[in-house]
Amino acid sequence: MDASVIVIGAGPTGLMLAGELRLAGTDVIVLDRLGARSGQSRAIGFTIRTMEVLDQRGLLPRFGGIETVYAGHFGGLPLDLGLLDSTHGAAHNVPQNITEAVLEGWARQLGADIRRGQEFTGFVEDGTGVTVTLRDGPALRCRYLVGCDGGRSTVRRIGGFDFPGTSATTELFLADIRGLELAPRTAGAQTPNGMAMVARLSDGVHRIVVAERGIPPRDRTGPPEFAEVADVWKRVAGSDISTAKPVWVSAFGDAARQVTEYRRGRVLLAGDAAHIHLPAGGQGMNTGLQDAVNLGWKLAAVVRGRAPGTLLDTYHDERHEVGRALLANTRAQGALLLGGNDAVPLRDVLGDLLGSAEAQRLLGARVSGLDITYDMGRGRHPLLGARMPLIRLDRAGRGTGSAELLHTGRGVLLDLADNRTLRRRARPWRDRIDIVTATPRGNDAADALADTTALLLRPDGHVAWAAPGTDDDLRTALDRWFGPGR
Repeated sequence: MDASVIVIGAGPTGLMLAGELRLAGTDVIVLDRLGARSGQSRAIGFTIRTMEVLDQRGLLPRFGGIETVYAGHFGGLPLDLGLLDSTHGAAHNVPQNITEAVLEGWARQLGADIRRGQEFTGFVEDGTGVTVTLRDGPALRCRYLVGCDGGRSTVRRIGGFDFPGTSATTELFLADIRGLELAPRTAGAQTPNGMAMVARLSDGVHRIVVAERGIPPRDRTGPPEFAEVADVWKRVAGSDISTAKPVWVSAFGDAARQVTEYRRGRVLLAGDAAHIHLPAGGQGMNTGLQDAVNLGWKLAAVVRGRAPGTLLDTYHDERHEVGRALLANTRAQGALLLGGNDAVPLRDVLGDLLGSAEAQRLLGARVSGLDITYDMGRGRHPLLGARMPLIRLDRAGRGTGSAELLHTGRGVLLDLADNRTLRRRARPWRDRIDIVTATPRGNDAADALADTTALLLRPDGHVAWAAPGTDDDLRTALDRWFGPGR
């Protein structure tokens, strides 16, 4: 084997997966057809859940000062993200090229082998592994192959993954431009001819997005010329931007598709390779990063022989449902953003509903990734299957955060009642989990963990077992998520 895992695609999802695999001690090669990072801004921020995930790995300081905001939207209707239960806001003005640079630096530091200028052309799977072929260079051999190669995934196509859904009906243009001072326009800004929005980025750069109503999408082989974007902008928004200097120009549609299987044998898909949709709120990249964090520790456990291959089935079970919900909310937002006059009654009704704090929290959690709960078995504990709240803890007289416990990418048994018997039961899994005794620090932490004596955290930060309130015992939960104890 050249590597236990080969990842195709060195975008945010592939790089995050490479770091997760190396954190868990698994060798990985990442192949990308480009000779260098594209440097394009593309996605420009993180949802609240992604901020939490990056915090769990200790990565936030690597981004420098991140500007956070608590103003969000659902199809252009404003959301107050400050109502949500998180210590983080949404990150603003973090271009994708910065995200890729940070994640690549992290993955390389951990020992990931990232090879650029290597174009993947095909694979053959057999009973013991996967043979990967390249346009130039010898074939490579691995135990598992993961396609993180975007919405036009070659891995998905060659692997024969079914990719049902709806085709694009509208084409949208995006351009990051310099040299003009434009007034902000929200995502919900409608005109008689379509939709046009403006957001100020940094260093005098503005991002514009425009869609002309009634114009079908074109089958393009590359990005549009800026002159075409400026013409559409003038027809829709009524102003001339042709003198601006384009930094990056792109076109995209509102197609919505999702593979029926995230795993086929030894081949898996993550990120845009598994799901495409209207990029409302930048949820695509964020969902891809979270796909990688869900998959990485599971794949490493199987590769290292610590867990059976069936653990990988939970990747599909958990993340396919997340992707389905993602497509539902982005299609709903597309109807609001691109529906024109037909969508006015819907916008009015939904706008009235969003006067309720409960509705604000529900939709805010949905677009922020905070509503995700996985099936961890039967139980009545409110945290079972949900993400671990970011709280302060007192550990042997020293303050620490719950996110800090997950920096190593290992599972955590959090003993909140100094229970020696509980800790002794977990000892056979010490090579895979950290056993931590701590108490909540502060009223907020005490409230979040009211009447809780212990929690088992998976490496992705979701609660796999809690006491009291879980029907399964600790040993059953440890066996299920971390394999047989030693």
